[in-house]
Amino acid sequence: MTEQTAVFQPDWVSPPGDTIADLLEEKGWTQTEFAQRCGYTTKHASLLINGKAAITEDTALKLERVLGSSARFWLVREAQYRETIARQEELESLEAYAGWLKQLPLADMIKFDWIRKYANKGQQVAECLQFFGVSSVDAWRRRYAEPLAAFRASEKFKRNDAAVSAWLRQGERVASEIVCQPYDKDTFKQALVELRALTNETDPKVFVPKMIATCARAGVAVVLEPAPKGCPVSGATRWLSPEKALLMLSLRHKSNDCLWFAFFHEAGHILLHGKKLLFLEANGLDDEHEQQANRFASDLLIPPQYAKHLPLLGRSYADIEAFAEEVGVAPAIVVGRMQKEGYLPWSHLNKFKVHYDWG
Repeated sequence: MTEQTAVFQPDWVSPPGDTIADLLEEKGWTQTEFAQRCGYTTKHASLLINGKAAITEDTALKLERVLGSSARFWLVREAQYRETIARQEELESLEAYAGWLKQLPLADMIKFDWIRKYANKGQQVAECLQFFGVSSVDAWRRRYAEPLAAFRASEKFKRNDAAVSAWLRQGERVASEIVCQPYDKDTFKQALVELRALTNETDPKVFVPKMIATCARAGVAVVLEPAPKGCPVSGATRWLSPEKALLMLSLRHKSNDCLWFAFFHEAGHILLHGKKLLFLEANGLDDEHEQQANRFASDLLIPPQYAKHLPLLGRSYADIEAFAEEVGVAPAIVVGRMQKEGYLPWSHLNKFKVHYDWG
């Protein structure tokens, strides 16, 4: 959990007129004399001192000549004052949107260090708006009312679209920091062949950086981020630009076979389904698209010429290891495929699966 400590934003503000008043006191001048020296009426001088009249460029130049401080000093002082006033007014107005925070997975967003925690509701709303890159809650509704990606969601869990959009937005933020070559379909296909062999690597500290770097060379930004409560997704794809795709994986599945299948499933969407923004369920991908991505992942991991032997494959650890070595993938991939297709009970040979605690 990240507490807000870096930025000090006081709830009080001193207008530039306070500085003018201090200088007048030092010089022993009255407001009337000050007005005469500036060529202003006494009323206007009073408005300046009380922060009711803004310090313009012309006023700043006059103050420079009369009071001695630079015009830049007075303009900066005025800008800081007006900014502080605007922030205070905005925070007061944003407090009216505190109910919006209840829609968001706020606790997890703070826990995952996506945003900072504030005690003031207005500041918390402002922090969340900045996270989403929008100016208002209404703009958030227009931009993120529906998750902007094709994502695989479990039907066993109720989905909160606000939680899904927060997860996807974090993917956008992380992806923006990943330097990618322009997308090239053939390069991405070759990258997937290389990554298929990487399924045998069990240490995420080794395979995740290689996964990210290999895909970046093909124009695909790979992001792994935990899914907050209400976001029952395993992966997502979307195009950030015509030359850069986002392939995002959640950490909801804890075993290596599920992680790799989700990765190749999403890769299938990028290769097969063009550069559209697709959505699951009511407004999302249809069954045909999902089946195509599933077949792509299944066939790439265990090609059909090998898969046809799965029904008759022995059920011993030695049989699985030998077959996996011949195919060139991790044994967990073989076990997961056999369990999924009903050739093996879900309780059998699970020692091959590597389970991760993503922390």
